[in-house]
Amino acid sequence: MSDTNEFKQNLTRYLKARIPFISIRSAERTRVLDILREVATIINAPVYVHTLSQGMRDIATNRVVSEDRSVVGAVDFAGQQIAQRQNLTFVMTEVADIEDDTSFSRQLQDAVMLAAEHGGVLVIITTKPVWGQLQRQGMSLLLSPPNEDEMLEIIREQIGAYRGQFPIEWDADDEKRAAAVMAGVSRIEAENIIATLLANGAIRKEDMKELMHAKDRIFADISGIERVQVRHEELSVGGLQGLQSWLAKERPLLTADLRERGIRPPRGVLLVGVPGCGKSLSAKAIAANWEMPLYRLDLSTIHGQYLGQSEGRLKDALSTADHVAPCVLWIDEIEKGLAGATGGGDGGTSTRLVGQFLYWLQEARSRVFVVATANDVSRLPPELLRRGRFDELFFVDLPTQEERRDIISIYVRRGLKRDIPPSLMDDLVELSEGFAGSDLESAVREVVKEAYLKGDEVVNEQLFVLSFQNVVPLSKTSPEQIESIRTWGRERAVSASGQPIGGPSQLTKARRSVLV
Repeated sequence: MSDTNEFKQNLTRYLKARIPFISIRSAERTRVLDILREVATIINAPVYVHTLSQGMRDIATNRVVSEDRSVVGAVDFAGQQIAQRQNLTFVMTEVADIEDDTSFSRQLQDAVMLAAEHGGVLVIITTKPVWGQLQRQGMSLLLSPPNEDEMLEIIREQIGAYRGQFPIEWDADDEKRAAAVMAGVSRIEAENIIATLLANGAIRKEDMKELMHAKDRIFADISGIERVQVRHEELSVGGLQGLQSWLAKERPLLTADLRERGIRPPRGVLLVGVPGCGKSLSAKAIAANWEMPLYRLDLSTIHGQYLGQSEGRLKDALSTADHVAPCVLWIDEIEKGLAGATGGGDGGTSTRLVGQFLYWLQEARSRVFVVATANDVSRLPPELLRRGRFDELFFVDLPTQEERRDIISIYVRRGLKRDIPPSLMDDLVELSEGFAGSDLESAVREVVKEAYLKGDEVVNEQLFVLSFQNVVPLSKTSPEQIESIRTWGRERAVSASGQPIGGPSQLTKARRSVLV
């Protein structure tokens, strides 16, 4: 049964039972009223709807029964009519101040008590919680946005009429993928998106990318997470073949319909390892390669000074991510935002944030692929590392010789628009032993600067060698820190490069025995 049909059945039962108060949580007022119009026909009872623009009118005939457009006046009118006639239903579409014990909440409660005596029903459509004492007088319903099956019907309904008139390249699989992409938007928003595509005079295969951008624009002003603009030409990632192979395998599952198999879409990865080795760049590259919008959740901005404020902000941010799905959600240096969970120095706020985040990570079914990065693994809450939270935990180590060769080539081609001789490349790979990806970028950038300032003719082997010799990597300034991170990674993570962490010579005896 679809969510809409279940909502319709429950609403019909509540109205037949003359439940005196029904709160409907939904941002789609028009969709709720359409369903109410159908239900009014089924139960064969008068239903009246109040709006600020038209006052009170009959939902079936659209006849105005009261021209008072104020909500307070509408509640008074409903109370008077309910006291005089049996089995009347009044729907309020634009109520406010009902979250707490306010004068309007009390007025509405009085009207509900009157409705209980005379078989009347008061229905409110709202996006906010209802004062508890008022809500206990009746029942509540939630009308969720169209699910994938309902969205598929909307898509077929919208484009079906144009088949034969316009070139429509979408087949049944494309329609299902489009339904998965647009899950989370309202019916009217979905219709507007499809209408925008049809305005081009055709629907092409490549329009699937436009669907994601259109949905992104709908939620562009929602606070909580930051939209990150991805520049494809700057997102080549050298090495990390283990990570890239795993991502290539998981990509089709993110928008596939997996409900029959009883599994959820991929939830994300946790990237830990040596600073400056491409963890954050990988998050951007994933979004670019998967052609999905990238959002960044900064946990440091979540923390508030008042009790419960941090938890509320995190809930809003994760709810926003659910709405903009499918997307990639990047959480950079996650250990900094959740650091208090291991030390207990913030009154338990970080512990509650960890619990809230892990619950969402494990239970939410939205198509949000999380890419979390961490440098200081000692500050990671143990709960975050348990299997079933993230789909995989990858360790990003210092690049190997072949990876350094790839990374240097990428930066040289980008900055100098050419390749360098193989003999020079061999020398640079040897010189850069122990360099992180950021160290390699810094060394090549110095050469590119000189080329820009003095001309390409100044670029020679000596300039390259000098630039690389001037870099002092973290592996030389803090070798103990690197080895400590590697030791942690060997026991808990999968190598992102596909090679042994720290090189074969540094494997622990326990690790060797497993490999043998």
